[in-house]
Amino acid sequence: MTDLILHHYPTSPFAEKTRLLLGFKGLSWRSVTIPPMLPKPDLTALTGGYRKTPVLQVGADIYCDTALIARRLETEKSSPALFPQGKELVVASFSTWVDSVVFQHAVSLVFQPESAAVRFARMPPEIMKAFIADRAALFSGGSASRLPVEQAKHQWPSIMARLEQQLAREPGDFLFGEPSIADFSLAHCLWFLKATPVTSPLVDAYPHVQAWHSRVLGFGHGAPSEMTAEQALQIARDSTPAALPDEVFEEPNGFRAGDKVVIAATDYGCDPVRGELLFAGAEELILKREDERGGVVHVHFPRFGFRLERV
Repeated sequence: MTDLILHHYPTSPFAEKTRLLLGFKGLSWRSVTIPPMLPKPDLTALTGGYRKTPVLQVGADIYCDTALIARRLETEKSSPALFPQGKELVVASFSTWVDSVVFQHAVSLVFQPESAAVRFARMPPEIMKAFIADRAALFSGGSASRLPVEQAKHQWPSIMARLEQQLAREPGDFLFGEPSIADFSLAHCLWFLKATPVTSPLVDAYPHVQAWHSRVLGFGHGAPSEMTAEQALQIARDSTPAALPDEVFEEPNGFRAGDKVVIAATDYGCDPVRGELLFAGAEELILKREDERGGVVHVHFPRFGFRLERV
């Protein structure tokens, strides 16, 4: 079995989502720590320019975005299920809403001046300046915009009251009875907020939410072991990409296998990745590219939330 290699850094909220998914599945994985801001030369040698965190590597196959990483982990180990039978639409749609709307609120609240001062108290001023510039670039050029903190504060009680009500009435211990991708998508946003005493009360004030959050975090992170970036690149160079999915190629805008294309996120982190389109399925796009350091790789993207253009 080929190792699961997660490229991430400790304070990334979406990396925490993926670490919890690995824990829920009870999987062993290799951990490659990447920088929290550009440049990320070892990562982009694999992705072709995609720079968001985290990225999952399986041999010479590179998976971008946690929505698709979750589906890849589901194929790695089907039980326990992230998309329980009969609830696939509900949990996937809730997850998409959380990863955009709730996460947007969390970012605004976490980076309000009082919270940021605590979170980055030990960061040297020059690093802080570089980090702010990096995040400004990350959120430029896409559909996502920074939610004003006043609006985030205004709307947050509605979000949390709805969650508190749902968890108070749900007969199980999780959002939709049994644990699913919905729980892990929400948990990482609240984990992000609980990192400082300024924003932690925004979660702790809701007892049912707080108890549920502890249950989700209780799944842990599985069994990680350290790996260097160069080792991961060597694995990519030495590996052959997996066979393409056994699914009909479907692209309503007329793209065909072999087309030279660009794929990029539409919300933020819109750095384009160029290559040869190999596959377009209901959930997944696969691009073939070659790099002198990473070799021939297949880079996988979700269809939803990504654009596809001809070069």
